[in-house]
Amino acid sequence: MTTDQTHVIVGASLAGAKAAETLRKEGFDGRVVLIGAERERPYERPPLSKDYLRGEVGREKVYVHDEAFYAEDEIELRLGRTATGLDTTSRELELDDGERLRYDRLLLTMGADPRRLSIPGADLDGVLYLRSVEDSDALRARLDRGGAVVVIGAGWIGAEVAASARQRGLEVTLVEPASVPLERVLGAELGAVYRDIHADQGVRMLLGTAVEAFEGHQAVERVRTSDGRKLDCDFVVVGVGVEPRTGLAARAGIAVDNGIVVDELLQASAPKVFAAGDVANAQHPFYGQRVRVEHWANALNQGPAAARNMIGRSVAYERLPYFFSDQYDIGMEYSGYARSRDRVVFRGDPATREFIAFWLAGNRVTAGMNVNVWDVTDPLQRLIRRRVAVDDRRLSDPDVPLEQLVQVEMGGVA
Repeated sequence: MTTDQTHVIVGASLAGAKAAETLRKEGFDGRVVLIGAERERPYERPPLSKDYLRGEVGREKVYVHDEAFYAEDEIELRLGRTATGLDTTSRELELDDGERLRYDRLLLTMGADPRRLSIPGADLDGVLYLRSVEDSDALRARLDRGGAVVVIGAGWIGAEVAASARQRGLEVTLVEPASVPLERVLGAELGAVYRDIHADQGVRMLLGTAVEAFEGHQAVERVRTSDGRKLDCDFVVVGVGVEPRTGLAARAGIAVDNGIVVDELLQASAPKVFAAGDVANAQHPFYGQRVRVEHWANALNQGPAAARNMIGRSVAYERLPYFFSDQYDIGMEYSGYARSRDRVVFRGDPATREFIAFWLAGNRVTAGMNVNVWDVTDPLQRLIRRRVAVDDRRLSDPDVPLEQLVQVEMGGVA
C-alpha cells in the first residue's frame, strides 16, 4: 500500500510508537520515520511514578516494544533528534542537525512538558520534576537515600510520588493550594477521600497552602510556604501540571489552543497533518466539544486512530476518557468527563476505600470512578455513553447490577 509514500511521526512516545505499529498492521508499506528527542526508545509513563520509581520493576517494564521491533517492522527510529522546523506547504520537516524530511502524512505526538515554578530558589539542586524515565531514575536515587521530601502539588503525579516515597519509608509533606488533593479533577468529596488516604499513611498534608520559595545554599534545604512555615527537606518534587508541546506546530501556523487543535479525525488545521496524545486538543463527537486528555489510555488508543486516518480510514475518535491510579493499596479507574455535574452519588461507603462514585448532571451519569471495585468499567462506560436516565436510589444500591441499569430503555427511569 502506497510504497512510495513517507509517513513521519514526531514524538517517540506511547502514542507515536503505537501509531507506527498500526501503520504497519493496517498494511502501509511505505517509509515510516519515528523521531524522538530522548535517547530512549518509546516507553510508557505510568510506572515512572509507581512501581518503576520504587525499584520494584526494571527498565524493560516501561518500554512499549522490545528492542528488535522497530527494525523488524522497518520503522526508522531516530532517537536523540528534535524537529526544529515545519513547512506545511512544501510538507518538509527540519531536524536539529539540518536534515530535511519530506512527508506525505505527518503525525505530531510530542506530548507535554512539566509546568515549572518561577519562584526564588527554583533552580537549586534537589528541586525535581517527573516526566521522563531519566527523571524517574534521578528521583529513585533520592528515594534510595531516604530522608524527608516535600511534594508540591497534589494532582496525580504529586499524589502518586508522595505515595511511592511514603512506601519507601521517607518523611513526606504534601503542599497543595486547593482544599483537598485532586480537587480540580475529582471535586471536593472525592478529593477528601484521597486526603484521608494519605493522612492515614503518615503524609503531612498542608492543604490550602502555596509555596513562596525554596531555600538553601547550593541545594534545596527547606521550603517556605505562604503561611510563613519553613519545611526542612532533603529534596523537593514539583508536580503542578503540564504544558502541551505546541511550539513546532505554532511556528508552522497550525491552530493551537490548549494543545494542537484537531477535528474528530485527529486532523490539524494544516493539510496532511495529524496530532494525538497529550498534545492533541481533539473535537469529541460524544461531548460536542474539544477535549484534551493527558492519560495513558488516550495515548494508547488515539495514536492508532490517527494512524488509520493517515491512510484514509476516516473513522472518528470517540472513546470516552479513561484513566487509572494506584496509591498504596488503593486502586482506581475513572471513566467519562464530568464537565458539568450537579452531585456525586456513592455505591458503597468511601470510608471503606471500596466503592463506586458517579457524577451526575440532572439524572444522567457523566463520569464514574471505581475504587478497589473491579470489572465494572464496561458497564460504567455504557451507562455514560447511552445517557441512561437513572434514579439515585437504584444507582447507589449495590444489589442492583450496573448492567441492569444500562439495559433500561433510553429515556426511561431506572
